[in-house]
Amino acid sequence: MNKTAWDPIFATRFARHEDELKWLYCELYHNDMNAYRYFVDMIYRAWQARPESLKALDASREAYTDWYRGREQTGMQLYVNAFAGNLQGVRGKLDYIEDCGVNYLHLMPLLESPAGRSDGGYAVSDFRKVQPELGTMEDLAALAEDCHARGIALCLDFVMNHTSEDHEWARRAKAGEREYQARYFFYDSWDIPNAYEQCMPQVFPTTAPGNFSWCPEVGKVVMTTFYPYQWDLNYANPTVFNDMTDNMLYLCNHGIDIVRLDATPYIWKALGTPCRNLKQVHSLVRMMRMVCEIVCPGTLLLGEIVMEPSKVVPYFGTVEKPECHLLYNVTTMASTWNAVATRDVSLLEHQLSQVFALPKEYTFLNYLRCHDDIGWGLDYAFLGAQGKGEVSHKKYLNDYFTGKWPESPARGELYNDDPRLGDARLCGTTASLCGIEAALAADDADALALAEQWDVMLHAYMFSLSGIPVLYSGDELGQLNDNGYHDDPLKAEDSRYLHRGDMDWAAAARRNDPDTVEGRLFAAIRKLEKIRAAHRAFDSAAETWVMDPKNGHVLAIGRFYRGEKLICLFNFSDEPQEAELGDRDVCVDLMTGVPVQPVRVELPAGGFVWLAKDYLG
Repeated sequence: MNKTAWDPIFATRFARHEDELKWLYCELYHNDMNAYRYFVDMIYRAWQARPESLKALDASREAYTDWYRGREQTGMQLYVNAFAGNLQGVRGKLDYIEDCGVNYLHLMPLLESPAGRSDGGYAVSDFRKVQPELGTMEDLAALAEDCHARGIALCLDFVMNHTSEDHEWARRAKAGEREYQARYFFYDSWDIPNAYEQCMPQVFPTTAPGNFSWCPEVGKVVMTTFYPYQWDLNYANPTVFNDMTDNMLYLCNHGIDIVRLDATPYIWKALGTPCRNLKQVHSLVRMMRMVCEIVCPGTLLLGEIVMEPSKVVPYFGTVEKPECHLLYNVTTMASTWNAVATRDVSLLEHQLSQVFALPKEYTFLNYLRCHDDIGWGLDYAFLGAQGKGEVSHKKYLNDYFTGKWPESPARGELYNDDPRLGDARLCGTTASLCGIEAALAADDADALALAEQWDVMLHAYMFSLSGIPVLYSGDELGQLNDNGYHDDPLKAEDSRYLHRGDMDWAAAARRNDPDTVEGRLFAAIRKLEKIRAAHRAFDSAAETWVMDPKNGHVLAIGRFYRGEKLICLFNFSDEPQEAELGDRDVCVDLMTGVPVQPVRVELPAGGFVWLAKDYLG
């Protein structure tokens, strides 16, 4: 750790964080100075290896640190193989991605994982190698370079909590090397694992019960929180943190702009605790944030914290000591689909009021659907006050969205169903959950028009929230469920593949045809994006609040920024509804250009309006 030989830019950045970084590291790792010196030398080597083009990008983003908070941001999430076959295929589809208005591209896990035991790519066997059928690290770097030339930021998952049992570390642990066993949680008997189980919840109680598995190669028990083939890493071992941080920086140096920290709350384990959201996790994430600000300050950390809001928000850190740049707005997503099924916006109003009260510096990713299931992590204390029990309400939601409820147009499937607890999760594309699939199957033009209206309304609602709206690939075209996954033996046991179907490029070719579902939805979503980018009231710095429209079916959101007011109204009902606002300002309907005085506003079934008033003229 010869500081005198350091590059001046690195030295300046390191000095800015040195005291806190050293203090946190030594507190966590009991003043292990050898490990700390290795850690510092490692991050300097990463700086030296960083390409000059990425250093230039870092400098431009350092000069404008809010570059990712602009209202022109739109994200898209996709699986490389499902979207375009491989990384070179994605490069060939960048014109389409740009045509979608996307400037934030999230590639789902693509690092090497064993076939049939990959958990959709989340069981990584090599953090420095792309799955061979998808390409190479050089292909990934070339895609990133092409994206940067078009102003597109690239996001990639970084699976921190565990490795595949086929990872080199795991293979050497199986061979009996104690140094590598120390990178995981190995026990000679079930005594300590059984003690862990007393406080440690199960992630997948039906498909992968328990948090430990037997390793016959060494006759020991190993911690496997998610699936038996995913071995939990022991971050109490500084070698694990050092080497995993090195792996992260390796990906950053191949052009990754946003690092999605998978399963963040789980990464520190301690006997006698739930092994989730422990304070040491925040120390680790804070150190990773500082490392990025030293080596690659143009890089963002996105935390995947699929928990209730009180557990999610702390991962932003504080304004003085920030952790993640971005977090998923997971509770809002679940509350949104609850409003779709119940036609009642009260829970959504309650949840949004909490989000709107947070500091403007906190940036969420907002989404209707993603690669994963919908878990019903709702505020059951609030629902209980309305007389709704948790188990019965979850059953209603799942019955509604699987089409079992009378007259429900939704077509989804359950995931990880546990009939005893009534705790199943839900799968399905946005279009199929809105009723487009059922309407097309019935050849019902009226039902199709209503389902499309719901789909567009929900996207407008998503674009009305502060943060970054993210489309799941295919949603821009109304892509339906892939019911063919049942016929694939590698997918049939995981109903999440219902909404992970291959991109329908024939449908994409119809995106400019207004006589097709694809054309109508694509045009509507592009119009929403363009309006959002053009009006300052959509800015993330805007004041936001929930309004009272005197109607339990209508969600009303107010926004105000730099002299522009925006009223956003959304009808979560299959019948026309009226919103009473008593506002006599003459506004403009942004979708039609028609002047409106929002004293009383009529909304069509499943419809919405954006009403703007510019006080600055």
